[in-house]
Amino acid sequence: MPATAWTLTTHELPLRYTWKIARNASTTKTNLVVQATQAGTSGQGEAAPNVRYGESPELLQAQFGALLAAGLPQASTLPELAALLAAHPVAHALRFALEAALTHCLAARAGQPVWQWLGVPPPAARVPTAFSLPIMAPGEVAGFIEAQGARRFSLLKIKVNQAEGLDLLRAVAQACPGHPLLVDGNEAWPDADSLLQFFEQAAAVPGLRMRLLEQPLPAALADDYRYLHPRAPVPLLADESVTDAADFAEIARQFHGVNVKLMKAGGYQRGIELLRATRAHGLVPMLGCMVETSLGIWSALQISALADVHDLDGLLIVRDEPFGLVREAGGGLICG
Repeated sequence: MPATAWTLTTHELPLRYTWKIARNASTTKTNLVVQATQAGTSGQGEAAPNVRYGESPELLQAQFGALLAAGLPQASTLPELAALLAAHPVAHALRFALEAALTHCLAARAGQPVWQWLGVPPPAARVPTAFSLPIMAPGEVAGFIEAQGARRFSLLKIKVNQAEGLDLLRAVAQACPGHPLLVDGNEAWPDADSLLQFFEQAAAVPGLRMRLLEQPLPAALADDYRYLHPRAPVPLLADESVTDAADFAEIARQFHGVNVKLMKAGGYQRGIELLRATRAHGLVPMLGCMVETSLGIWSALQISALADVHDLDGLLIVRDEPFGLVREAGGGLICG
């Protein structure tokens, strides 16, 4: 195999609106793009650092520099790259960008679509995605939904915290009565009892149709999740609870589905393993994302046939999306 030339480029991404979740709020995002080139053919992969896992652009830049010094240019195959990363572990977002860039390069050299090179079914021509609302004052909800044309999406994802979550959901239900909602708690509730109380209160809200609830409690509260599993009136999705050491038999005792994110999985191969393990354990497989450009979303779409639910709207939060690899039409994502 020829040597591989690797580069890392930083992209400052202004957002279309303030992106607020239970943990933080931001108006810009700094992502990085890795490019791998072999014999004149290149592939790119995106890294979206996540503060939840101690990732930052500065950390990823430093780790990339260390990998170059450790022999990254000699990593021309995926097994070679995997061996290097095993010896020199890096943030999962950077690991995904490296694997994606090399995968895209190798698929292009082989003249194959990425999904085929990965050995997964082809993505649908149009993949419906959830559309996410950040945390905001309840009085702002109706105007935001109108301004964003959010009703065109078949599933709305609502970021909530414990203090104001019910008021926010009440406002969404009033603006879009009966619209299916994916509620994301980002570990905001402290225990099972407080969440069951929330469920009771939510059941009394007119027009509120919660379809799924994602990671409402901290990942460490496994006992609480096991207690909730048969009692929750809404299917619970795991996100932060799924780590490198995840025991899926145990995950199945705590949750009803799993949200897999390639940035968190650390690569296509691990992401595919997680989605297949999710389905094998009778859980609902969902494919999610961070705030990403169309490069990251295009990458996720390559394995989207393995998921039943898609939350891939990260590019719609970016104001001046730089790559144009994915477009949205009628609430669905289309490559090209």
